[in-house]
Order: sequence, then structure tokens, then C-alpha cells
Amino acid sequence: MNIVEVMRLPLSVDLSGFVELLLRLQLPHRVSEEDDAQILWSPDILAAQIRELYRRYPDGNADLELAQAPVAASLPAKGRTRPSLAAQAKACKVTTITLLLCFIVAGLTGLGDNFATLGWFTFLDFRVQGDYLYFSPLALGLEQGQWWRLVSPMLLHFGALHLAMNSLWYWELGKRIELRQGPWALLGLTLLFSLVSNVAQHLSSGPSLFGGLSGVLYGLLGHIWLYQWLAPNRYFNLPKGVLVMMLIWLVVCLTGVVDTLGFGQIANAAHVGGLLIGCLTGLLGGALARRKLSA
Repeated sequence: MNIVEVMRLPLSVDLSGFVELLLRLQLPHRVSEEDDAQILWSPDILAAQIRELYRRYPDGNADLELAQAPVAASLPAKGRTRPSLAAQAKACKVTTITLLLCFIVAGLTGLGDNFATLGWFTFLDFRVQGDYLYFSPLALGLEQGQWWRLVSPMLLHFGALHLAMNSLWYWELGKRIELRQGPWALLGLTLLFSLVSNVAQHLSSGPSLFGGLSGVLYGLLGHIWLYQWLAPNRYFNLPKGVLVMMLIWLVVCLTGVVDTLGFGQIANAAHVGGLLIGCLTGLLGGALARRKLSA
């Protein structure tokens, strides 16, 4: 089963009613935005049926109780079930590839225990001498062409719980952006949030070991939060509890309680830096999307 482009429509067309119809019929799909168009994607086996549905019910008429049964019955069994994890992964390639890279790096670095390979991905190169780590200056690394270090710490994780929690949140937040704004938008935002959060942490803590997707996660959270506020869309409709919980966790970490309890050091500057740049991109992207929809 392949995910194919079913329809390409101007941004001025309101697809919300038709999307609700697809949800009622449990037809797997996603909508992305590219330039001045919105694109509806679905499994290839459903493309013809979805086009026919749009021809008959472009506004997703609410009085379809009689029509739903025969339409749904005529679809293949797979079309009437929620998309599998494999189908979701195929539809959200950047989200999936990013997480796969995190797991590969976790294996290569022994979740932070293998210093020989850990140094490939840290913000600053370092050497081990006795019980101490000696870091190379950032300028030296950049002069040597090690530009990947500006973003590679996002792939590092220190412990199985660290990796598991960050992976789950990236899967949830990354999918939302990739489904609405497309894979290139998610890739660009991920790299931008990683860059800003890593630089913020380096400026705050100086030469040190840090890593993880958490700075990126707070960037994605801020982006979705303010984008949704300006240009509401069902893909960005985060439960309020998620936003409140992550903001409370940020405040708790800033108090130093987590460090005091011995759960390890928290890259607070990376979290704050990620959240701020994410709010900025959310404001800009949401304002642009709102302007296009009202044009």
C-alpha cells in the first residue's frame, strides 16, 4: 500500500467539513500544505473512493447517515480501520527517520557510556585524560569543518528512559507538523530548534556534555501552540493537559529540584531556547497561514 496524492486544492478552500466526513467514515488520510495549495493524501487503494466522496459531498454534509453505510461497505477492509503503525511511519518519513537515527546513535554510543563514539556527536569535540574531559573550542571545530556538531547533540541520549520519553514525544509532535505542513517543514524546524537550543545550552553552561531531543521538543510544542492559536487545524489540536504538563515540567526543572533529587542535570537553557524559537516560528507560520486563508 502506497500513500498517494488524491487532490490538490487552493488554500482558500475549506476542507474541514470534508475531513470530518473522512473521520466519520474512518478513512485514513492526511492534509499537507505546499506553497499556495493544500494536498490531500491517502492510501492508493482509497484514492478513487475519496475523490468520488469529495465530488458528492465537498462540504462533508452532516446528513449522511443513509449514505455512510453503503459507501463504507464498498471500501476494502483496510480502508475501514485506523492506519497501522507501519502506515503512519511511511506517511511521516522525517519523523520516523529522525527517531531511527536517535536509536542508531544510542546503540553506537551505548546511551552515553562509550566516550570513543560519543565524541562524534557532541557539541564540542573532547579528549579523555584520566577522570577529566578536555573540550576543544567551538571555533576550532568549525574551522575543521565539523559543522554537524551544531545540531548532532539532539541525537544523543543518556539512558533508556531519556531516549524513550523523548522518542514518544517527538513521535506525537513531529507527526502533527509533518501531516499539516509537510516533511520539509518538519526537517527544517527540527534542525533550527536543535541549533538554537544547543547554542543556548553551550552559552549557558560552557564546555560540557549535553544532548537529547528535549530542546527540539519544546520548539515543536511552542510552534504548534501558537500556530494553532492563529490558524486552527485539527492536526495541531493539542490537548490542553499536554501543554500545561510540559510547561509545568519546564518550570520544575528550572527550579533545580530535579538536579537536587539526583535525577541528573537538566539542559534548562536548551529547553527555554527551544521553546522561544518554536513560539517565534509558530507566530510567523500561523500568521502567514491565517493570511492565506483570509485572502
